[in-house]
Amino acid sequence: MTERQELGSLEAMLFAHAEPVETARLADALRLDADEVATLLQKLQKRYDEQESGMVILYFEPDRWQMTTRPYYGEMVKRILDTRRNAPLSSAALEVLAVIAYNQPVSRSFIEQVRGVDSSSTVTKLLDKGLIEEAGRLDLPGKPVAFQVTDTFLRVFGLGSLADLPPLHGEAAESAEPEETEGDDGQLEWK
Repeated sequence: MTERQELGSLEAMLFAHAEPVETARLADALRLDADEVATLLQKLQKRYDEQESGMVILYFEPDRWQMTTRPYYGEMVKRILDTRRNAPLSSAALEVLAVIAYNQPVSRSFIEQVRGVDSSSTVTKLLDKGLIEEAGRLDLPGKPVAFQVTDTFLRVFGLGSLADLPPLHGEAAESAEPEETEGDDGQLEWK
């Protein structure tokens, strides 16, 4: 198979799959080495970016790829599909998402403890929207269900991984503390 055919095959598989897919799975389908497939995916990604294509190839850590509409064209795609505008997330939903994203996996009781209010209906709505998912059971009394954010959450919020989340206030303050250094004249200085 030529490189052009390999790129076309990857393009077709990503288009048909619609969800993020692991490099190893694509490599198995193409019967190629995973490193070769990663290189091809980067070439395809670059080609789409150079052409300002309506599609974009996204990379999600730790090792998944997805073809999706370039954000610039999203509004036009919505109009052609004639879909109803999704209701914005409530402040309660955003709070629950933040608690889960920064602390996952977490139980419903942990979410409620942090927020101080019952969060059952909000968790259910986020599950229905596909922004969170069950992540097994925690090793705690009663074996409560644990929740984590999904790839959809990452995509909706424009994140490649949870490491891209903005720092919490405490973390930001710690990194903003001044450093004490010695100047050219031997005196201590603050940076």
